[in-house]
Amino acid sequence: MKQAKHGRRNFLQGIAAAGATALAATGAGISAAQATEEHGEGGTGVAAGQSRKLAEYGSSLRYEDIPADVLQRAKDTITDTVGVIMYGGELPWSKMIAAYARHNGPGGKSRILGTRDRVHAPAAALANGAFAHAFELDNLTKPNSGSHPGATMLSSSLAMAQERGIGGRELITAFVAGAEVMIRVGLSTKHSQEEHGFHAPGTTGPFGASVATGRLIGLDADKMQNAIGIAASTTSGLLQFAKSGTGAMVKRLHLGRSAESGVLAASLAEQGFTGPVDSIEGEFGFLRVLCRDYDMNILTRGLGTEWAARTILMKRYACHITAHTPVESTLALKAEHKFSGEEVAFIEIQGTERAVKVNNIAQPKDILLAQYSIPFCVSLALFRNPVDPRSFEESALKDERIMSLAKTVKMSPLPPPDNRSDMTSLVTITLKDGRSFSKRTSYFTGTPESPMHPAELREKFTMLTQRYNGKAMTRMFDRLQNLESEKSLDWIGA
Repeated sequence: MKQAKHGRRNFLQGIAAAGATALAATGAGISAAQATEEHGEGGTGVAAGQSRKLAEYGSSLRYEDIPADVLQRAKDTITDTVGVIMYGGELPWSKMIAAYARHNGPGGKSRILGTRDRVHAPAAALANGAFAHAFELDNLTKPNSGSHPGATMLSSSLAMAQERGIGGRELITAFVAGAEVMIRVGLSTKHSQEEHGFHAPGTTGPFGASVATGRLIGLDADKMQNAIGIAASTTSGLLQFAKSGTGAMVKRLHLGRSAESGVLAASLAEQGFTGPVDSIEGEFGFLRVLCRDYDMNILTRGLGTEWAARTILMKRYACHITAHTPVESTLALKAEHKFSGEEVAFIEIQGTERAVKVNNIAQPKDILLAQYSIPFCVSLALFRNPVDPRSFEESALKDERIMSLAKTVKMSPLPPPDNRSDMTSLVTITLKDGRSFSKRTSYFTGTPESPMHPAELREKFTMLTQRYNGKAMTRMFDRLQNLESEKSLDWIGA
């Protein structure tokens, strides 16, 4: 355990150092990207060939190289994702994607989880990736890298594993390899691609999915480099759904497309199809084209010694990650001071600049956008149990108590530097009798600082899969937690 904490601390300290470089650069009147390129680590400049180094790592990682706690984090993430996919597949927008996958991918061996349908791997990856993100329940990272490990990497690599009869040990190794690459790519963007209006999981996802799938099928370094190069040209996903307040179904598609792109990139690379060797760092590569600011040093910092997979977190609530700490604070204040939602006059929330700019949606028009809205999610938490995803059904949008309270929520940025921090928020709730209570929260159960215990993970899995046979789901959970001993993965499904 001490080794795990030390490794996570080293990795996070590296990210903090990158932030310091950015602040220093801003003060000097140059961009953080310029500062990084001019000075790099230790003033020596940025080393060339980051895409190659990531490819070499992804292709050569062995199961035996991975620390025990990272292996467990990978299995927990895979377990969590399977439950999330099986819940998400029943939603109306997911059924549309499932119908598309069945029509366009028949005859394969890969399963659309939660159904009896078998399709070809790209179609299964598309469906399962979209299902995983169908109801804001899938895992991501802290610090926030803009990447969703389970939705992109499990959906892609599991589809390929089922198609080719590959076992659990190889799937875990592939998942970790993809995570180490994708999380670093995400952190290197410093979230600046979202300032251009790109949805980060749609842009980072193909990298993780291509590396995970490529490692699973045994790509060497040259072919893995091509897979990464191909994946870079499939990055996509726009945030206009948040600005226009319409079309939030497309947000779910971004994760499915990322998983599908990973299967495409690895499969083409396996056949000798090529992509640019410097697709991430090149002049017209991913970072320079999509990002206003970036730090290339993060791409390979600590690669092989400091494990980015330790930053993966599990969600507690069926809402956007920016709403989690405000919801956590709201629940804590309600429990401590014994007030009800009807007693609340108004709510003030301070958070990151990104949350204020993107997630301050006072009156969402559909439940998909409502889950993206911090005012709505905080208001819902005062009248319903946000731990149960079924609390976020369409009826919540017709609940005048929730919608009226959401109108009272005022959002503003925290003072620097907290306005750029990962997910810290400060919630102040003022009651109609004049009393006021405040709470600041930076993490919640499921984050690296407070990971879910096995019993808590089982509870979430059971809640998500309650429409299936209980004994079968208990057995599936146990097998997922012992995935390394499974020679075939055909049983993961319904």
